Amino acid sequence: MAQEQQQDSWSASNYDTHASFVPKLGNIILDKLNAQSSERILDFGCGDGVLTQQLAQKCHTVVGIDASPDMIAKAQSSSSTSAIAYHVVNGHYLNQWFDKENQEPFDAVFSNATLHWLKEPVKAIQGIHHVLKPKGRFVAEFGGFMNCGEVHTALITALNRRGHDGKALSPWYFPSEAEYSKLLQENGFQVEYIELVPRMTQLNTDVAGWLTTFGFNFLEALKDDEERQQVLSEIMEHLRPSYQREDGKWFIMYVRLRVVAHKR
Repeated sequence: MAQEQQQDSWSASNYDTHASFVPKLGNIILDKLNAQSSERILDFGCGDGVLTQQLAQKCHTVVGIDASPDMIAKAQSSSSTSAIAYHVVNGHYLNQWFDKENQEPFDAVFSNATLHWLKEPVKAIQGIHHVLKPKGRFVAEFGGFMNCGEVHTALITALNRRGHDGKALSPWYFPSEAEYSKLLQENGFQVEYIELVPRMTQLNTDVAGWLTTFGFNFLEALKDDEERQQVLSEIMEHLRPSYQREDGKWFIMYVRLRVVAHKR
């Protein structure tokens, strides 16, 4: 398969400690999927499989894919049903995997908190279109324009200050409604619903925990653990006045892009 082999920077353990809120907040988009008992569904970016298992209770079979071997291993170890199959797949190469593995087309593709990690969105959209049945649906929620804006800016600024190109290091793609709708329509989809939704999100721990879980592209560019700790502390203090509540709880303002589309 023509997939780039990359270091797995994801940690299922870190994710469980600092980011278990992600699948817990996925029920809104799961409801929009409205999975049927006869359907075969692809969970694109299944992570640790928490939502995948919920999805399997609603449909006939689920295939969960994720680029992280560590996350897939966690999902497999937690699985309690034969209705789910998990595979390590880079989402940029979904169509190649689908053809090589002789997969059957899917009634729907579901994705939660994944597509903002794919910086070549057209590749992802074309892959999703390729694996769907005619008129199959694509239902997703991911980071949109202004998602985690102050945290993102703080990371870029901290890296720039240390001689790096922080913007180039950013792994994220946060589109507007208009931009993503245009890409979908240009690549074979009819958009039924698309909306940017601000969501104040309480963290499991604190901003440093969030950064070590999701900001690894930035942190790995730093020279050593001492410099990484300096950056974490710097950003924590920068955000504390606005992001830490009086009871000590930390929050980040997420902005989610929710999409429902059908293959033309």
